[in-house]
Amino acid sequence: MAGVHFKYSDFRQLIKLNIGIADRLDENRAESLTILYCDFSDFSKDEIKTSLSSVLRNSDSIVNNKKDYFFLFPYTDKYGAKIVKTMFDEFFGKKITSYLVSYPADGEDDEELINYLQNKVNNICKKDLSYLYELPSK
Repeated sequence: MAGVHFKYSDFRQLIKLNIGIADRLDENRAESLTILYCDFSDFSKDEIKTSLSSVLRNSDSIVNNKKDYFFLFPYTDKYGAKIVKTMFDEFFGKKITSYLVSYPADGEDDEELINYLQNKVNNICKKDLSYLYELPSK
């Protein structure tokens, strides 16, 4: 278990890639991609690194902006991503501020998913992710 870490500036492109793969391989258009946002601001870099290596699968993608972490889970619905979130809660011994969005249920493309995520995290988690609007669209 580990996950693959990508640069934050590649987040939008990573979402586009995963949507493209999901569209190509999943004709049913089920929840075939879930993004989990987690606020790890209460934890040290070493704690975060250890949690990532013990919780994530090799097929999971990681992007972070400081201590805001975004995990892309291919072929994982919200139920499956909630299991991962619970594993983080258990690892850290407390409930982590987080939110989940899935393709295509919460958005049909990268723009819709990012907007939906930003708005929900702002309203529900009271966390400002407006910096997501500045991601390069390439």
